[in-house]
Amino acid sequence: METTKPESWNTPSGYKPENKKVVAGILAILLGALGIHKFYLGYSKEGIIQLLLGLLCGIGGIIGLIEGIIYLTKSDEDFYQTYQVGKKGWL
Repeated sequence: METTKPESWNTPSGYKPENKKVVAGILAILLGALGIHKFYLGYSKEGIIQLLLGLLCGIGGIIGLIEGIIYLTKSDEDFYQTYQVGKKGWL
C-alpha cells in the first residue's frame, strides 16, 4: 500500500521538514513577553517588536500566550505551511 505525502513534503527519500510547532508553542506560552518564539521561527523583526512590547507595556506576554495557543491548536501541516513556509509573522 502506497502512502501519499502532503505536496509540501514531496521530497526525495521520504524526508519530512522539521516542524517547529510544539517548541514554538511552548516558548510562546512561557516566554512570550520576550518574543523568544519569534526568534526561534526566524522572525527577528517581529521578535524585537514583541520584546519591546513586553518590556515597555506588558502586552507582549498576552500576545505570546494567544500565539502559543494558536500554534498548538493548528495541525502540523497547517502550522508548517502558515508559519514556516508562508512566514506569517503575527497571529
